[in-house]
Amino acid sequence: MTAVEPRVSCVFVCHDGSGRVLLARRSAGARDEPGAWDCGAGALEFGESFEAAVAREVQEEYGVRPLGIEQIGVRNVLRGDPVDSHWVAVVFAVRVAPDGVTIGEPHKFDALGWFAPDALPVPLHSQCGETLELFVGGGDRRGAGAGCVGR
Repeated sequence: MTAVEPRVSCVFVCHDGSGRVLLARRSAGARDEPGAWDCGAGALEFGESFEAAVAREVQEEYGVRPLGIEQIGVRNVLRGDPVDSHWVAVVFAVRVAPDGVTIGEPHKFDALGWFAPDALPVPLHSQCGETLELFVGGGDRRGAGAGCVGR
């Protein structure tokens, strides 16, 4: 079905506060690009704050609660030619405890991995590279965002 108006997505790059990022490999049941490694994301629900949407999605996808949430950018995502998907992606850096991370949605993801931003797996999802650029361009995030959860 073709969307007639843009939707809002909360996209997040989970990190361990020490420079590594968490990526999930999309499974055969994923909506698009199976086999590609990707950051997390989910649609903003009516009446929900950005931070509440991110916290909900991180819990659903990775089974952990965020330790810190920091907004790092906004992207206008147009996909298809002609365009058949239009998302306004509000992008966040989310610190999580690495030892608690698990695959919460096995119908969407079949592997998780922690990676240094200069040693990423391939292939990356078509939208992941630009999202990671916002994260890497944001500087040192060790301990960042600890006071931002749950606003």
